[in-house]
Amino acid sequence: MRQLWTFANQLTLFRLLVIPLVLIAMLYGRHRWALGLFLIAGITDGIDGLVARKLNQRTQLGAYLDPIADKFLLSSSFFILALIGSVPWWVTILVLSRDFLILVTILVVALISGTREFPPSTLGKWNTTIQIATVFAVMLHNAVRTPLTEGLDQTLVWLTAASTVASGVHYAVMISKRFK
Repeated sequence: MRQLWTFANQLTLFRLLVIPLVLIAMLYGRHRWALGLFLIAGITDGIDGLVARKLNQRTQLGAYLDPIADKFLLSSSFFILALIGSVPWWVTILVLSRDFLILVTILVVALISGTREFPPSTLGKWNTTIQIATVFAVMLHNAVRTPLTEGLDQTLVWLTAASTVASGVHYAVMISKRFK
């Protein structure tokens, strides 16, 4: 229970509370609010990691909560952006399917082998970065429609699709090599 009260974990919990507000703002066409809240969530994500390292507040709870908050923000944002027609459904299905398959694989491997460590790959980290950039660019385009934002968000959507497939395949290869 003590881990819950570290400043770093409080920032992560705050981010979890902001996520529904981001989604509601998107659903109701309040795109500038959604973008602002998304930026707040992103800033708190950066700060909580920094605080955890600099103030020695790394906790097991934080190690679980932080990636959950990140995945929840990205997955739900892609879902809502597809729902309102800002992102193609096929890209959202790719993103959600990859995350679901990775989660199921981790659960199965953990149950069978007892392994609890699944460090993210560099390609997986790049994919997450590209997904964040895509959500940001699409939200920016929804908030401030310009030809520049339209070209940027469409390019990033395709890049997200490619990196999602590549990182999913890479992850599958890594897991199969690890447990051969």
